[in-house]
Amino acid sequence: MILEFSGDVFEWRGPAPFLFVRVPEAESQSIKDVAAMVSYGWGVIPASVTIGATSVTTSLFPKDGSFLVPIKKVLQDTEHIDVGQSVEITLEIAI
Repeated sequence: MILEFSGDVFEWRGPAPFLFVRVPEAESQSIKDVAAMVSYGWGVIPASVTIGATSVTTSLFPKDGSFLVPIKKVLQDTEHIDVGQSVEITLEIAI
């Protein structure tokens, strides 16, 4: 499954600061439809994320009926991503 969408980068502080983009409602529903087949526990979904010319593997986190895409440090540095920026994301989930 390949999903494309844009979203604003925000910071969520936990044990360390992390940057995320919230998956929009329609795309979140598509992920929920296949979640049972692809989740490896706690509702976490393995995925490949591409922003610009950079792709990384990561895990989507369920949050408030949606999913959060972690914006790894390599994406932040390579694609010059910062809080408040809108980014175009290609999300690939292996089914």
